[in-house]
Amino acid sequence: MAELTTLARPYAKAAFEYAQAHQQLAAWSAMLGLAAAVSQDDTMQRVLKAPRLTSAEKANAFVEVVGDKFDAQAQNFIHVVSENGRLVLLPEIAEQFELYKAEQEKSVDVEVTSAFALSDEQQDKLAKVLSARLSREVRLHAVEDSSLIGGVVIRAGDLVIDGSVRGKIAKLAEALKS
Repeated sequence: MAELTTLARPYAKAAFEYAQAHQQLAAWSAMLGLAAAVSQDDTMQRVLKAPRLTSAEKANAFVEVVGDKFDAQAQNFIHVVSENGRLVLLPEIAEQFELYKAEQEKSVDVEVTSAFALSDEQQDKLAKVLSARLSREVRLHAVEDSSLIGGVVIRAGDLVIDGSVRGKIAKLAEALKS
């Protein structure tokens, strides 16, 4: 996984810098999201992995599928990525692009997993507290997982805050083993 991130980073950074310079972050975000989805399609996977096709043929097939949803610069980007044999990295490139975009916009996606459904009021309060702690605009996504028993697990990028009962039991069991 780290290798994919390393390989995708220069492409994501180049796309981000271009999009930022031309005030097209939202458009490029959408185009890369579409590219990631198309590249994961089973039929497209066969095309991208076909050894008999040249990189230009693969790029042309890809651009033909997305049609007019890509502007000339995005089509050129696809051709460059294809020339380097990296079309299979498009999902990772799109993910890296979104990280650069979130950093620029000072925002972060936070997943809150709780044992029970959180009310809108609880979600708003949690978002405000996390926003203050992380110094970013928080986009909260709530998920339910009854196996937590109680409490919540908060994931924001690399940060994980485990306040679940299951997590506390696991810490206690680990402490008892040592």
